[in-house]
Order: sequence, then C-alpha cells, then structure tokens
Amino acid sequence: MRLIAPDDALPAGTLVLPNDIDLAQQHDALRDAAAVALAFPRCSDGRAYSQAVVLRGRLRYAGWIVATGEVIVDMLPLLRRCGFDAAQLLPGQTAEAAERALGYFPWPETRGPSADRRPHA
Repeated sequence: MRLIAPDDALPAGTLVLPNDIDLAQQHDALRDAAAVALAFPRCSDGRAYSQAVVLRGRLRYAGWIVATGEVIVDMLPLLRRCGFDAAQLLPGQTAEAAERALGYFPWPETRGPSADRRPHA
C-alpha cells in the first residue's frame, strides 16, 4: 500500500468523491479517472470501505483507490483488504507506524475473500 504524506498532493487525475455519493451515477467519470479518492470524514464512518468494495467488485474499477480524510494507521490493513491502493496519512502519523500496522498481517496469505479481484504479484 502506498502511503501519502499529509502535505503531498494526490496523484494527477484523481477523481475526489464524498462518501455519500451514488457510485453508479459516476460511471463516465470513473472510466476516465486514473485514481479515485474516497473520503473518511471521521475514522468511525465506514462508508468509504463499502464504496471501495463496490468500485472493485460491482463496477470493476481497476485504477488506484486512495483513502483520504481521517485515516488512522489502525485502518490500513482493512483498507488494503477492501481494495484501497493508497492512504493519505494524518499529520503526526509516521510512515513507520503505518508500515508496522500493515505488517501485523501477512499479505496475501490472510487476505481471504475481498472485493479486490485483481491478480497479486
């Protein structure tokens, strides 16, 4: 999973979507987007997890999915499992802490069924 520093820009061509939008209505915009940023306005608001699952599963979106907003390092393993490729860290969170959180579970051995149907290297 790619970690994006709080002050770093999102990848060029990123479609930024709120977590209350109907993704089916965004079909044309998604087709042209190299990346989609899904917002977590609060870390306890899990709608962006569901959006990522829909993007990967139902809509077969193959581009990058980036978690933005109130993303804490404890969320990273589940973000990866739901199909996120990257997360923008909050100020004060270190890449080292994020890497530790991601290292708690072997990947892809503990993956199990998920929305991410892309082949893994």
